[in-house]
Amino acid sequence: MKYCFLLIFLFLSLNSFAQNHTQPHLNLDEAKRIADAAEARAKQDNWNVVIAILDGGGHLILLRKMDGTQIGSVDVAHAKAKSAVYFKRPTKVFEDAVNEGNTRILSLPNAVAVEGGIPIFKDGICVGAIGISGVTSSQDAIIAEAGLKAL
Repeated sequence: MKYCFLLIFLFLSLNSFAQNHTQPHLNLDEAKRIADAAEARAKQDNWNVVIAILDGGGHLILLRKMDGTQIGSVDVAHAKAKSAVYFKRPTKVFEDAVNEGNTRILSLPNAVAVEGGIPIFKDGICVGAIGISGVTSSQDAIIAEAGLKAL
C-alpha cells in the first residue's frame, strides 16, 4: 500500500512539474521591458498613451499611463490587449474586416475593431498581448510594435 501512495505522489509531482516548466509564459520583467520600449517610442513623437500588457489568460500584468493621457484610454488599451490575446491576432484584423463591410465582427464578445492591440507569442504559443491607446490607432500600433521588439 505504501508503494501505491508513493507512486501516485511521484506521478502527481512529475505531472505538476512538467506543466509548470514546459509552457512558455510572459513574466513581469519581460512586460516591463516591453512597456519601457513602447514608452520610449511614444516619447519620440511626444505621444501620450496608456500601455496595457496582459498574460496568456487575459489578466493584467502591467498598466502604464503616461502623463497627460486621457483617462478613457486606460479601458481602451486594456480592451485592445484583451481582444488580441483572446483571439490571438492583432486588433487591426478586426478593424480591416469592419472597414471592408463585415460589421458582424462588432457583435463578437471582446473583439475590438480598432488597431493597437497585438498578441505576444513565444515558441508559437500566445503568452499575452499588448494594447496601446492614446493617439490614432495606427500610431498606437507603431508603439505596440516597438514594444514587442524588446522581447
